[in-house]
Amino acid sequence: MGLKWIDSRELAIELSEQHPDVNPTTIRFTDLREWILELEAFDDDPNHCSERVLEAVQMCWIEEAD
Repeated sequence: MGLKWIDSRELAIELSEQHPDVNPTTIRFTDLREWILELEAFDDDPNHCSERVLEAVQMCWIEEAD
């Protein structure tokens, strides 16, 4: 079963593994959205993304990085 937009923590973990040199506090939401869409495990409607969803993923990524 693929990852959905609501899977913030799992998306953040995948992103941190795919982009280990990225500081999640400096990422632009446009890049974050593209990177999520590029994840092999991601399987959700690209149009269901909102700024709130991206903020949640970013916050989880920051927590994972700490």
